Amino acid sequence: MSDETANQSNLSPDALDQAAAAFAESVGTGGVAQLTELQSKIDDLQGRLMRSYADLENYRRRVQRDQDDARKFESLRLVRDLLPGLDGLNRAISTGEQTGDKQVLLDGIRMVAQQFRDILKLHSAEQIESVGRPFDPNLHEALTQIPSADHEPMTVLQEVEVGYRMHDRVVRPARVIVSCAPPQG
Repeated sequence: MSDETANQSNLSPDALDQAAAAFAESVGTGGVAQLTELQSKIDDLQGRLMRSYADLENYRRRVQRDQDDARKFESLRLVRDLLPGLDGLNRAISTGEQTGDKQVLLDGIRMVAQQFRDILKLHSAEQIESVGRPFDPNLHEALTQIPSADHEPMTVLQEVEVGYRMHDRVVRPARVIVSCAPPQG
């Protein structure tokens, strides 16, 4: 048996009570009350901290869910706006098939094309003006060059495919044919 164990076994219950009483007396009743109050405050703060963590975690989940929904449905407005154009195209095809008149079909397709341009404008997509303007590699993609004495070199002569931009960003560059100096001969 070690000395420590021997000392513990020598302590009688009365000795333990006396030691506890001496400790309580040295701390005093105010100290015990103060300890109890501090422990209560600690418990309260820990509870508030845990609730704050839970609130933060719930907020993070809610924000993530909202972001996922926003990404998932970001094209919804565009799709809704495109549907009338598709309906118009289907009507033009149906009318052209029923009447057999190519002019009616062509007019219907022109109306639908205008409707699509209006939809693009509604969504802040603008056509890039190209013909007659200087070639700009930020806005245009040159397909070929044609010698021309009537135009300055690197002037857009023809637009093969319309380009579009939204605000300050190019959605698609215009595909163009540009002029070059005629051969010296």
